[in-house]
Amino acid sequence: MESNHFSQEITVFHGRVAPEKARLVGYGAVIEALGLTMPMPESLALVSYKNRQYKNKHWQVFTFRHLPDDNLYSQLIFAIKYEGINLLFFKKLFQQLSKADITQIISSEATGQYSRKIWFLYEWLMQDMLDIADIKKGNYVSLLNENLQYSVKGTHSKRHRIINNLPGSPDFCPLVFKTEKLENYIKSQLSEQQDKRLKSVHKELLQRASAFLLLKDSKASFTIEGEIPKSKRAARWGSAIGQAGSNPLTKEELLRLQQLVIESTRFVKMGFRREGGFVGEHDRSTGEPLPVHISAKWQDLEQLISGLVKTSQHLEESDIDPVIAATKIAFGFVFIHPFQDGNGRIHRYLIHHILARKRFTSQGLIFPVSASILNHINDYRSVLQQYSQPLLDFIDWKTTPDNNVKTLNNTIDYYRYFDATPQAEFLYDCVHDTIHNIIPQEVKYLEQYDQFKRFLDEEFEMPDKTVALLVLFLQQNNGNLSKRAGEKEFSELSRAEIEKIENQFSEIFSE
Repeated sequence: MESNHFSQEITVFHGRVAPEKARLVGYGAVIEALGLTMPMPESLALVSYKNRQYKNKHWQVFTFRHLPDDNLYSQLIFAIKYEGINLLFFKKLFQQLSKADITQIISSEATGQYSRKIWFLYEWLMQDMLDIADIKKGNYVSLLNENLQYSVKGTHSKRHRIINNLPGSPDFCPLVFKTEKLENYIKSQLSEQQDKRLKSVHKELLQRASAFLLLKDSKASFTIEGEIPKSKRAARWGSAIGQAGSNPLTKEELLRLQQLVIESTRFVKMGFRREGGFVGEHDRSTGEPLPVHISAKWQDLEQLISGLVKTSQHLEESDIDPVIAATKIAFGFVFIHPFQDGNGRIHRYLIHHILARKRFTSQGLIFPVSASILNHINDYRSVLQQYSQPLLDFIDWKTTPDNNVKTLNNTIDYYRYFDATPQAEFLYDCVHDTIHNIIPQEVKYLEQYDQFKRFLDEEFEMPDKTVALLVLFLQQNNGNLSKRAGEKEFSELSRAEIEKIENQFSEIFSE
């Protein structure tokens, strides 16, 4: 192993232009040198010749004194110390090296914290023990650096003298890096902000707003999937969203949710897939699949979903941030794509579920997060593709006779160990948008509607059904009642009365 040259000078690397000519080190250098079958991390490490240290979205640049020795162990120490833990990297590395190679690496500095971390990771990821004696003394060290990545309280591994603070299980453990955006959102305490905003809102109005928001969220979730559901179907799914968090997350609960989402099962095979799956189009001339995302192999679903459920329960009981927890479970689910249909809507339901289980709000409001996602649909698609697109190069598949896909290589690790940081930032953007825009706008609209209704009651003794129709017509025609409506549905009103109503509508709803 030590004959490999890991560090290399680059100006362009895998289509990325480096901010300056520098030496590639850490994870990127090892992945390239050993040809590990995985996408490059979102951020790569460089050592500058100009003795400068800085970072941007895709690069961390270090001074020359940080340059690690050109051997595997030194590169791994650098990566763990400065780039955090990358579970997919270590799984791919351990699959490529022999147990003798790993034992030799660890034994070179057996009691060092980085050797112990590598040792723990091997036995945790591979579920196989190395022939190394337990550490008998020394301080415990946390596996994840809590300054770099979000973690849980953790349990002590006496064998390695490591605190396992990984937020998941070997079967499912996405990780999220601490970024300025995420830290600012967490420090701003959005949940408390919402509680303060809603404290002055009358309880009856809040209940009505909640009902409207549930229906709004349900319709938005269908719209994202390119569907326009009938009112009854949207209301049924809205009712399900309203119960989010009531039931523990289990395989049976996921199956129940699919049954609620899918109205007609004539053309859908219900339950967990027993065949391949993909998201994308079919070639118009040949009918062959054109995937933008390839789902997990159906043979891996039992292990992946069991891992996801176990991790969800673990996160619920931990003190990890609710939005970070929701990101891991909800996006992990949609990347696995365990069902033939209904994955997207259940994915967004899981956001509600985790936020409710983690008591993100105390006002009883279910977040209309799908409405915010729909408002930012291009960003949503982009953040999904940010995960899916790089993986396509590492999934070996073929077209089946029915123009589905069949995955030929081992892909399970891609779905359980991934960097969920971009998804977490996107979801927090949507949560912020929901709290500061969507919910206040809905509450304000109901307050304006009630004010307008009181005016109509006092002036015209107009029944609720007629008020609703009048508001609908005025909204559709920029505050003016059309000539047709004035001559048909509202023929009882004089021109002067119509003008008075229009003026009052404009005054109330323009505030």
